[in-house]
Amino acid sequence: MPQKSARKGRKQRPIIDTDIHERVTYSELIPYLDNPWKRYIEDNHWMQEKHMPYTQPTVAGVDRADAVTPDGGAAGTDLGFMQEQLLDAEGHESGILTGALDPSPSSMHGWYEMAAALATAYNDWQIENWLEKDDRLYGSVHIAAQDPQQAVREIERVGPHPKMVQILLPIDTRSWGDPYYHPIYEAAERHNLSIGMHHNEPPTHFGGWPRYFIEWHTMLPTAHMIEVSNMVFNGVFDKFPGLHLVMIEGGFTHVPHLMKKMDQQYKQLRHEIPWVKRMPSRIIQEHVRFTTQPVEEMSEKEFMQYIDQMGSEDMVCFATDYPHWDYDSPLEALPKLDATLEEKIYSENARASYPKLPQLTGSVKE
Repeated sequence: MPQKSARKGRKQRPIIDTDIHERVTYSELIPYLDNPWKRYIEDNHWMQEKHMPYTQPTVAGVDRADAVTPDGGAAGTDLGFMQEQLLDAEGHESGILTGALDPSPSSMHGWYEMAAALATAYNDWQIENWLEKDDRLYGSVHIAAQDPQQAVREIERVGPHPKMVQILLPIDTRSWGDPYYHPIYEAAERHNLSIGMHHNEPPTHFGGWPRYFIEWHTMLPTAHMIEVSNMVFNGVFDKFPGLHLVMIEGGFTHVPHLMKKMDQQYKQLRHEIPWVKRMPSRIIQEHVRFTTQPVEEMSEKEFMQYIDQMGSEDMVCFATDYPHWDYDSPLEALPKLDATLEEKIYSENARASYPKLPQLTGSVKE
């Protein structure tokens, strides 16, 4: 039976968590793969290539040490334990799954047929083992975007599922605003799906890798900035006016600078991009949302300065990034804010950004 949230008698704000990482093992994907793809993993021990030259230098690597499952399994592999540790403990209304193979199928440098097979298997595994077992969880459509036509076929196959709310694209080395990928956005609009972008293993240092992980992790927002400017200046939102973009796990404190810089450049150089008809800041305000995690520690005054500079209370969505090492607690990560703004950040901005989530009519859920 699908599980419901046990609030443990604690009165709490609604939480829509926009970044929860479930995790799959290759052995779990085997039943969802056909040959020859299954054979390459079973007989040849194939694994995806890794891009990043280092691991996270923390006690449990990429994860919270206490998120390792009771039987010693990797964090994020056990739905029951995630329900206990996150969904029930924090009182989530909804959570959006953003896990994927590491790296994403869309980040594979070759063998795109294998990437497509993995994406299909992952989607089927996610639906059967997570989405259909907890009413609170919603999913991401994984694709092999290297071949947009094949990617569209996968979106057409699983996009209509009522629990699929976004198409997940990795922030890596691809510029997603390129018209080559427009069929993906057309399919997203057709199925009322948002576009989620989550950094995978993007190079952040002059097109390559810095010497240390701390440098790479510090500069991750620059990779998010590149993708937002690319989407706006290439006219994606002018061509697809119903498209929502959610930038996941890059924080939001870089956004005021990005908006101001893009507006200034547009004033000076808009003749180069005549298809963009509005100020970039306006396009970002209307179409792009940013998750809180990883949020810097700040006071309410400091927090509100960023919101005021963005010119909108509708652009920031809460995320925990569970079960990763830099998890943000919904009880501790943000300063105390005005009740109306808290409601927007913790739930309603996400609800507006993901049209397939249950909507509210007054105080009653539809």
